[in-house]
Amino acid sequence: MLIGKTAIITGGNSGIGFETAKGLLALDAQVILAVRNTKKGAQARATLLALYPSAQIDVMKLDLADLETVRKFTEQFSKAFDKLDLLINNAGIMAPPFSKTTDGFELQFGSNHLAHFALTGLLLPLLTNTAGSRVVTVSSRAHSRGTIDFDNLDGSKGYQAKKFYNQSKLANLYFALELDKRFKEHGCQTISVACHPGVSATNILKLGSWEIPATVKRVANLFLQSPSMGALSAIYAATETSLIGGEYIGPVAQFQRRGYPTLGTPHDNATDSEISRKLWDVSEKLTTVVYPFKRLS
Repeated sequence: MLIGKTAIITGGNSGIGFETAKGLLALDAQVILAVRNTKKGAQARATLLALYPSAQIDVMKLDLADLETVRKFTEQFSKAFDKLDLLINNAGIMAPPFSKTTDGFELQFGSNHLAHFALTGLLLPLLTNTAGSRVVTVSSRAHSRGTIDFDNLDGSKGYQAKKFYNQSKLANLYFALELDKRFKEHGCQTISVACHPGVSATNILKLGSWEIPATVKRVANLFLQSPSMGALSAIYAATETSLIGGEYIGPVAQFQRRGYPTLGTPHDNATDSEISRKLWDVSEKLTTVVYPFKRLS
């Protein structure tokens, strides 16, 4: 049970984030839906309250395409709460047409990775001062097809939507594993766990602004797992007491496409320690969020 535990879920108003919220609420956690559209967030809250009438659910604005709102979110949260047990870095976008965040980052790298890097860093004091806390970052099978192109992170030298999606999800995985390594190096009790949802109906049936036809969706759904099944990986990563940090959780059936979550193995793409350190340094520079480990150790 998660009685007395507080959890932030980015993108908690829909898809896997919404199903993750349902799972944590069923265990009596207090959940903060960190969402870009607060109207949709309020609708999600109403739906969740119909399922769990006594649940504690808050909706807070968080636009991952704008680091200023990330900072405002963390300031508001830190004023309202004195602890943070679970941070679920879930929200993401997949394969949009080329565009940039408010801060000038390529949209997928900026929203999927850099914003979550900044969010986690700004919430670090609360996390490290909360016993048993953990950070869960949702990556993807697509990390296996990704590379970190440090010479073209902004897409100025050419943009391919899926290639940049793969890069952002590889960055998610590098971040989660490097974060846990640094937690342990600095004697922090917080752990970081990575996960992936397999291939779920929420993250594959829309490419940018183009909707796949309904007939294709119906056929695809025969082979894809539901959002509720996809969310089990994040729920497991957030709650399984045997985890010590640094794990990669996800389904393994049908080439990691579906099934119940278990301990997996990251692709070799995500195991280069030099790339991991360089990505961390670049992320701190781009976001101007420097993790205050020395002051906390």
